[in-house]
Amino acid sequence: MTEEQQTEKQTEQNMLMEFIHDDCIIDIEKKIEYPPVALSCGEKLIQTKERDLLIPIAIGTYGNLSVITAPPKTRKTFFVSLLASAYLSNNNIYTGKIKGHKEDGNLLHIDTEQGRYHASRVFLRPYDMDNNIEKNKYHHFSLRTVDYKERLQFIEWFLKERIKKKSLVIIDGVADLCADVNNIEQTNKLVSSLMRISTQYNAHIINVIHQNFGSAKLGTGHLGSALEKKAETVIALEANTVNKDWTTVKCGRSRGYCFDTFSFEVNDYGLPQVVKNLYDPLA
Repeated sequence: MTEEQQTEKQTEQNMLMEFIHDDCIIDIEKKIEYPPVALSCGEKLIQTKERDLLIPIAIGTYGNLSVITAPPKTRKTFFVSLLASAYLSNNNIYTGKIKGHKEDGNLLHIDTEQGRYHASRVFLRPYDMDNNIEKNKYHHFSLRTVDYKERLQFIEWFLKERIKKKSLVIIDGVADLCADVNNIEQTNKLVSSLMRISTQYNAHIINVIHQNFGSAKLGTGHLGSALEKKAETVIALEANTVNKDWTTVKCGRSRGYCFDTFSFEVNDYGLPQVVKNLYDPLA
């Protein structure tokens, strides 16, 4: 490398460091507001010096990641539909205490595993749960046929070029955005990209990942561990031990307040529905 090339490289490095400095510095003299909530479940009364506040218990806030971990046969796609419906609908009888804070936001729903027929059935459920949903706010894609390298590129492109507003993003099958879920370099790069995208485009990204039977840990190799460390909320699904027709939803971990455990079922019309807002204490 010539001296001129070394100088040019050093200049570029200095410019990058200056950008990181200006973008990432935290000024403690300025008040940083709590990030807006995208999805919540219940409320919490907190005391402040000024007054008591009733705040939503966040499942996820804009600019952050969360993870849904589910073993097989625990109706994870039905739960995803439950969250999608809560976010999109202002008048929902199915979602119990789960509440969406959409305002003028959008939902980008990605499925990487299912073919067009089965994916379309998942995407139709929120409309069946509330036929007043604004169709131009719900964007759904099956990326099963797309190369893994291009799936994340498409998500970012859509947020940048088509939405341009705060968003909820659901990635059902986040492992399919990576070639090798046990490769530390690849998985760390993917999680870093998801964190950057969530911040840059003011999105909350829900990542759905498989969990092995009989294990409390997230499955799917190193990717599961990396996502768990960076997630704002880890949501765990499990089969209810008392009622086989119910799925129990637990807050595995949260950076804020944990929501109360609850259960949901699939009703006679094939739609997910929270069970009485309650969780069976015997389960």
